[in-house]
Amino acid sequence: MAKQWRAPGPGPVEDWTFDDVEVPAPGPGEVTIRVRAAGINPADAKHVAAPRPGATFPVPIGYELSGEITAVGPDARGGSGQVAVGDEVVAFRVQGAYATALNVPAGDVFAKPATLSHEEAANLLLAGTTAAEMIQVTRAAEGETVLLHAASGAVGVSLLQQARTLGIRVIGTVGPDSEESAERVRRFGGIPVAYGDGLEERVAEAAAGEPISAAWDAVGTDEAIDVSLALVSEADRVVTIVAPQRAESDGILWIAGSRPESARFRDIARAHILELAASGALVVPLARTFPLADAREAVRFVMQGHPGGKVALVP
Repeated sequence: MAKQWRAPGPGPVEDWTFDDVEVPAPGPGEVTIRVRAAGINPADAKHVAAPRPGATFPVPIGYELSGEITAVGPDARGGSGQVAVGDEVVAFRVQGAYATALNVPAGDVFAKPATLSHEEAANLLLAGTTAAEMIQVTRAAEGETVLLHAASGAVGVSLLQQARTLGIRVIGTVGPDSEESAERVRRFGGIPVAYGDGLEERVAEAAAGEPISAAWDAVGTDEAIDVSLALVSEADRVVTIVAPQRAESDGILWIAGSRPESARFRDIARAHILELAASGALVVPLARTFPLADAREAVRFVMQGHPGGKVALVP
């Protein structure tokens, strides 16, 4: 028997149940993983908060984890090669990571970078592949200057690090009274600017005469979109992950893991993100951990905003 968090129906985290579930022997192309840490992302709660197409309840919660393989099914081959019992691995784009153990398709399983703890590794791939897609769709390239909204958040921090490896200069927005957030942006190579009245002028000043070639929006406010459109000459080089309505009305890009084209890209991008982490070029700042049994409290903590880093559940 394993324990797993599930949403019995559409609704808030308070409705989730911590259930006993059977974990049978892995089938063809599957492996069984003992979970050492599960990553927490806002999507975990948002995707079960209301009815949506394709969701059949009860829904197991959690998309990414880190752990070790305890059983290997027939013809199972991992995303990074052969797999064996005892391998330390990460898995992403799985369902039900808030668990003590589960079976997952072996193709979604990759060797865990030795540079990261289980708690860090469990939070690497959702933010990392989202950031990689934002770079790709806006065609951001070496030598360009890009505006990043919500630069100190999980996706923002991954964007800062990936941009640095590509030679892209990033100006990142932070709260006007948050020196901690500003320091985090500086730590990962960005130039922090405070959002609020006068943002467009502050970004232009920070750019020091260089054009803003693209914009990455991870906050979704009208201010973020309006300033991006004012500074970037091509609307299709502005991307949001949280404001689909503005994408539709203003002609900017919108990406989401639930969209087929995004899913395909992010599946491919997993290997690259893991390579960056293994080389030390991509780290995962961790704010805190919670026991798996306290998942509701942990998710509420993340959803309140500004946790100061990623949060992991530890069985």
